[in-house]
Amino acid sequence: MKIAVIGQSVFGAEVFKLLLSKGHDIVGVFTLPDAKGKPDVLAVAGENAGVKVFKFKRWMLKKQVIKQVLEDYQSVGAELNVLAFCSQFIPNEVILFPKHQSIIYHPSILPRHRGASAINWTLMCGDKKGGFTIFWADDGLDTGPILLQKTTYVDPDETVDSFYNRFCFPEGVKAMAEAVDLIETGKAPCIVQPEEGATYDAMIKKDTVQPCNLCVYPASHIILTCDSTIVDVSSLVQTSY
Repeated sequence: MKIAVIGQSVFGAEVFKLLLSKGHDIVGVFTLPDAKGKPDVLAVAGENAGVKVFKFKRWMLKKQVIKQVLEDYQSVGAELNVLAFCSQFIPNEVILFPKHQSIIYHPSILPRHRGASAINWTLMCGDKKGGFTIFWADDGLDTGPILLQKTTYVDPDETVDSFYNRFCFPEGVKAMAEAVDLIETGKAPCIVQPEEGATYDAMIKKDTVQPCNLCVYPASHIILTCDSTIVDVSSLVQTSY
């Protein structure tokens, strides 16, 4: 099965390397352009392995897929897209192109905490358990059918970094490879997400977090004001995958 890895950062690179080590045929890596002359680590991993690497600034322009980008993508003949921490919007012409379409990693137990800051909201909402979902991509925001999920406890003193590094990163990388194996053997589930319990949560960025002169609060002491201002510091700002 020919695989295209679409993504970035350490998570994307580790998924790529694990799939490669398991003998999967990776026909293309699609990631971001170099930042200040420095390539993304996924690009480096692909180049070191002799895999074709494509660096697209964007896939769409004015809500239309860019023709040359689509042709470059289609040229590798992927049968499955593996989206491993992908921050770009990928058009349906790409999502639906392969025989087995596309799978995505998301760090929450979907349908709860859809959106780009899922771990932050898992902690701020005081969830007793958290985890991640690998799902089949569709045209919604984290709404596609579930392929697999993994869960764990949330420690009362957990931070975004500790939760991510303890569970979501290492287990997520392994689960992406597990999902690919299930697809290749024809055993991958496709479970429609229930709407009951679904939430869409706002992205949290450092420049929208209000400064606080007090100590760093653990997850059990997060305060949200009535106007939804977040009173916290860096322990709950989104980490890099």
